[in-house]
Amino acid sequence: METSVDFSKAVKDYILAEFLPGENPDDLTDDLPLISGGILDSIATLKMVLHFEEQYGIVLEAHEADKEHLDTIRSIVALLTSKVR
Repeated sequence: METSVDFSKAVKDYILAEFLPGENPDDLTDDLPLISGGILDSIATLKMVLHFEEQYGIVLEAHEADKEHLDTIRSIVALLTSKVR
């Protein structure tokens, strides 16, 4: 499994392209609240989970697809990193 993936860049690029087209990339910081801040709703979160599962050949458990694990780029990167190791 490829572990040298820059998850931070991949996650940020995906969120900008899919959910924040035209927004300033500098505004999307690693600690910006995505779910609790209203950027991602439940459908967007599910779409993102499916994308990462397909992209990296991982499976996120139901309890991992929640605000605790997916609310910031930092927490998403930590989750993806733990899954590919």
